[in-house]
Amino acid sequence: MWTIILALLLIGLALIIVEIVFVPGTTIVGIIGVIFAGTGVLITFRHYGSESGYYILLGSSVVTAIALYFSFRSNAWSMFANNSAIKSKVNEGLTATLQLGDEGIALSTLKPMGKVQFKSGEFEVKTLGDYVDVGTKVRIVHIESNQIIVKPLN
Repeated sequence: MWTIILALLLIGLALIIVEIVFVPGTTIVGIIGVIFAGTGVLITFRHYGSESGYYILLGSSVVTAIALYFSFRSNAWSMFANNSAIKSKVNEGLTATLQLGDEGIALSTLKPMGKVQFKSGEFEVKTLGDYVDVGTKVRIVHIESNQIIVKPLN
């Protein structure tokens, strides 16, 4: 009978630690852990009396507190944490090859956005509100961040 009680207490302790340290917020794992540990304590009370039951309750509480203390202190959970971060930006440096005054040819209709072919490649551009047909020559009048603003050449 003691093996069943100890197994229930250990499984309960393990599930409680998993809930608190590794998957906080799910509560289901923690509730199941408390049920296992509570069942182990209740079996002790029923089969061995209240004195043994209180000793098991006190012992399991102390062991749980010590295990939680060392779980947090040892940073065991940090090896499971995702500490990586993306530091780059989308389209960063995309317009570095372009300058004000560069000329290109519209590959699509610009109304007011579309594609233009410049010497350094194909870029998404915006007009100042003009409608530009395919094949029309355009000139860069403003570059802001990654936004290229063009106007048609007449």
